[in-house]
Order: sequence, then structure tokens, then C-alpha cells
Amino acid sequence: MFSSEIYQLAYQALLLILILSGPPIAIGMICGLFVAIFQAATQIQEQTLSFTVKLVAVILTIMLMGGFLSSQILQYAQTIFQNIGKWGG
Repeated sequence: MFSSEIYQLAYQALLLILILSGPPIAIGMICGLFVAIFQAATQIQEQTLSFTVKLVAVILTIMLMGGFLSSQILQYAQTIFQNIGKWGG
């Protein structure tokens, strides 16, 4: 396996990680901001409220985007498995 192919695979893997982790992180941040504003307005200082809302939002995001996320991972895995013979032998 040539070093340029290794660099290309590493680049694709890091880019895939960013693409797949972006939506849940963004949704978690937005929900956390809304909960923080709500807590500041009502002076409720319950720590589990923020955690619970963010957890539910991230789980729902992953459930709704599950098809897209799994198809991207499957496509990357297929690329690796299709080229493994070329790299190994």
C-alpha cells in the first residue's frame, strides 16, 4: 500500500467522522443553549434537566439520521474492502 493511499484513506476517515458527528453535536449544542436560557429565566438550577434534554435530542437525531449515517459508513467500508486485494497483494 502506498503512502498516498494511506493518507487518502485517513483523510476520508477523518472527514467521515466530522460529517457523521456534526448533526448530533449541533443539535445537542442548540438544545443545551435553549435549556440554559430557560434555566436562567426561571432560576431553576437543576443539573439533570440540561443533561436529559440534550441526551434525548441527540438520541432522536441519531435515530432520524440512522439511514444516512449507516449508508455513509457502509460506503466507506465497501471502498476499503474492494481495494484490499490491490493493496495487499
